[in-house]
Amino acid sequence: MATEKKHKLKIIPLGGLGEIGKNMTVIEYGSNIVVIDCGMSFPEDEMLGIDIVIPDITYLIKNKDKVKGILLTHGHEDHIGNIPYLLKKINVPIYGTKLTLGLVENKLLEHKIEDAQLKVLNAGKTINLGCFKITFIRGSHSIPDAVGMAIETPIGILVHTGDFKIDYTPISGEAIDLDMFAEFGRKGVLVAMSDSTNVERPGTTDSERIISNKFMEMFKTCDTRIIVASFASNVYRVQQVINAAVAYGRKVAISGRSMINVVKVSQELGYLDVPEGTLVHVNDLKRYKDSEIVIITTGSQGEPLSALTRMANSDHKKLEIKAGDLVIISASPIPGNEKTVSRVINMLYEKGAEVMYSAITQVHVSGHARRDELKLMLTLLKPKFFIPVHGEYRHLIQHAKLAEELGIDEKHSIVGKNGDVIEITSKSITKNGNVTSGNILVDGLGVGDVGNIVLRDRKLLSENGLIIIVLSTERGTGRVLAGPEIVSRGFIYVRENIDLIEESKAVVRRALCKCQETNTREWNNIKMAIKDALSSFIYEKIKRSPMILPIIVEVNNNELPDLSDK
Repeated sequence: MATEKKHKLKIIPLGGLGEIGKNMTVIEYGSNIVVIDCGMSFPEDEMLGIDIVIPDITYLIKNKDKVKGILLTHGHEDHIGNIPYLLKKINVPIYGTKLTLGLVENKLLEHKIEDAQLKVLNAGKTINLGCFKITFIRGSHSIPDAVGMAIETPIGILVHTGDFKIDYTPISGEAIDLDMFAEFGRKGVLVAMSDSTNVERPGTTDSERIISNKFMEMFKTCDTRIIVASFASNVYRVQQVINAAVAYGRKVAISGRSMINVVKVSQELGYLDVPEGTLVHVNDLKRYKDSEIVIITTGSQGEPLSALTRMANSDHKKLEIKAGDLVIISASPIPGNEKTVSRVINMLYEKGAEVMYSAITQVHVSGHARRDELKLMLTLLKPKFFIPVHGEYRHLIQHAKLAEELGIDEKHSIVGKNGDVIEITSKSITKNGNVTSGNILVDGLGVGDVGNIVLRDRKLLSENGLIIIVLSTERGTGRVLAGPEIVSRGFIYVRENIDLIEESKAVVRRALCKCQETNTREWNNIKMAIKDALSSFIYEKIKRSPMILPIIVEVNNNELPDLSDK
């Protein structure tokens, strides 16, 4: 161990700083690496057609021989969603609590990954990985089995809180283990990393049990169908809906693939208590009166393909919103999702439903600690150095200022960015360069094959449409044999703009004549001449800039294609 102390402890965030989601942090000492969380995030508005976003793991691939394992704090997608993609590159052991690994296993089945090394580690237990000694500490969040962790390194103790709040009356009956956090604080914490999501909100976060009481009130007075939308992974919220449904004699149907999967796994592992006969299939709902039905569904964020949105759009195969339905959206909009959530709420009202959502009544409480809870955690840990994590940049700044209020030297806090290399000794904390980091975009089965250029083209297509120019030229001479024909998609309606189409064809012909006069035979040069001429003409004519795609087919005169149907 003496030789180990020659190294510095490196903390390298690959995701989760300056953003909500995509959480992933590398802890490195000498030839040893452990990784805390392995998450994903959802695409921003300008990422057209993208399914999910995952962190760039180039650094881990380059150092795969050092990686001893992945440590998971809990089972939310922003902490486990990248695991199938990482395991296709690096097969390393994954440590987590029972429910967390149950949700991971379900994801791996979807990706047909069979050789994963999943190792259950319960809260309070300790393992050794390389030079690290890791202890999971029971946390409290909006999903069961959430943990923080203490990592004992050769130069001191690192504590990562995970996502947490201090709930003294949790649904599970097991409160956050403040004693163990305090015990490590008494031992002496070299560096703490803490959840920053709610740092801007004063006071403390309400207990999850408040929502239980609210559900009971609403279920008691409702004599119509009840539809509750929530995050699929919010198992506590699902349990509360089931409890209220049982209390008032209602059957429960589950809608939405992710919700069905989470409920199934949670039941199998004993994290959901569902009395026999409570759950029914959506196909069987017609057997019951509306006053006997509760539907738990996905779609709390207004996702276009979610079950709730499809119900509101009359696009769901089996369910549709009816006048009089009580729809409870039991989640707050994630920053950036406000418009989509508002759109769905409006559609629900148009259908005649009564809608309950966080802006008008308390149907949701956060799973993240507010300022007073963050203060308590820092007071218990008493770290020498502090790194705020899990938040947008403003959250990290505010959390660092909060730590300063509690006596942590301003120079001892680091507000990092993804890719930063934060080096720690027993006496100092500094940034020292950075590693490859950023977003890897997943589109269908393609991982990383969509970049900025493709996104730019998609944006252009979505805003201005596409014009395709098709023509045939004679091989050798370049003489036009057929065309140009113009096809428009998302630009103009051709039948109502015949004059513009004919003028555009004339512009293309003139561009081709100029190419022949200058003896231009290179296809790329001809295509560029067509695009430049047509682009200038269209912009001058109607102030639009569609994507222009010339297609030139070179044939012998006797091989002329039939373009009559175009």
